[in-house]
Amino acid sequence: MRSEVHQHLEETLGTPITRDHAVGGGCIHDARRVDLADGRAVFVKSGAGTHGDLLVAEARSLRLLSPHIRVPDVLGEGETASGTRWLALEWLDMHPDGDRGRLGRATAGMHGVRADRHGLDHNNFIGATPQANGPMDDWSGFFIERRLKPQLELARRDGHSLPGIRIVEVAADLLANHHPAPALLHGDLWSGNTSFLTDGTPVIFDPAAYFGDPETDLAMLELFGGRLGADFFSGYGPEPEGRPIRRQLYDLYHALNHVHLFGAGYLGMVRRCLQGIGIR
Repeated sequence: MRSEVHQHLEETLGTPITRDHAVGGGCIHDARRVDLADGRAVFVKSGAGTHGDLLVAEARSLRLLSPHIRVPDVLGEGETASGTRWLALEWLDMHPDGDRGRLGRATAGMHGVRADRHGLDHNNFIGATPQANGPMDDWSGFFIERRLKPQLELARRDGHSLPGIRIVEVAADLLANHHPAPALLHGDLWSGNTSFLTDGTPVIFDPAAYFGDPETDLAMLELFGGRLGADFFSGYGPEPEGRPIRRQLYDLYHALNHVHLFGAGYLGMVRRCLQGIGIR
């Protein structure tokens, strides 16, 4: 870690650093565990330029979610003189397996927080891709204009041939009579962004929060295989009617984003989503 980040951390957290070492924390930022003289351990991510902007957005999402579901506490953030941004979070000892019913109840509690409109008062990112959140009254319009169309345009620019007009038409038909209340969402809730503390408390992290259809979070929990199952819904509540086909539509957004970020190897996921909504 750069010494200027060390200096910022010590000034912000009010105690000297005794040790730091690199840890896994995604493919975008430098991620480290930092041990402090007062006995605390801190998870610190840092990056410059657009990568720094991602950290600002992450901190805002964590603060939005924190009153409603367990997330890592934001301990501090800042920018060094050379332009490196850093984000310090509480270090949590987490385990991937736990009570799925408790995760369902925690997710339902988050989704029970409502807003007047879909979206958010600021934009953020999905992975490293900018994500527009300009508020809209209608969910169908929001999902198509703020989510689907931007990804289809990125796919076109990246040289991938997709039936964009047909995809938008099918999306509009599938959502025409679907009017969910704007609910607080994690926004990037794949299974790797969920875990459990040692006392069994579910915890979620790396959010891209906004207000929208709760089913988008549920869909992404299943994106990389497996179903949520009865255990999850025993805590969450009844599975929404008509969700299976909307799941394929909502996962299409993330599948397209994976193609943009990681390449054509994810086109198979896109094709499976398209087949799920009746496009061959």
